[in-house]
Amino acid sequence: MTNIIHQTTTPATTSPGALRLGSGLMALAGLAFIGYAVIFFIRNLTGSFLELGIGPGEVDVGEPEIKAFSPDLYEYISHLHIAVSGFIAAAGLATAALAWFGVRRGLLWAYVSAVAVPVLGLAVALPAHYPYNLDTLGHLGLIYLATAVFVIGALIALRPLLAARKENV
Repeated sequence: MTNIIHQTTTPATTSPGALRLGSGLMALAGLAFIGYAVIFFIRNLTGSFLELGIGPGEVDVGEPEIKAFSPDLYEYISHLHIAVSGFIAAAGLATAALAWFGVRRGLLWAYVSAVAVPVLGLAVALPAHYPYNLDTLGHLGLIYLATAVFVIGALIALRPLLAARKENV
């Protein structure tokens, strides 16, 4: 068992700079996901109601019209906004923690988990935006930016993780 633990921590000593940089970028992106979730949450509780980057060009009614049409529908949409913001924040926290406390130490399982969390979330959430023209830069731009930072970090961290794995085989 000691040998397995040693092997999973070797990458940190193999290429500490690249591993620190990559995991730091991954963690930063996770925190950015949390930031996006906070914006999402706040917009729901303020007069903005609709998501960031979604306006009259995408949806022809706003909060007052939705409330007037159906107060119950308004409450339902509001509860979905709150729930989605919670799950985005949770995914961001998981990603940041896995990257900072696991990937930075060279733990391959943490790397795989840190990559899987946002990939799963984005693979489910993003495709629904395109058929309905909800893929505005104002709406998805911050997520795209955070994802780009994450991918760069993941690629930087992957090299020392794989190199250490080869050394230990």
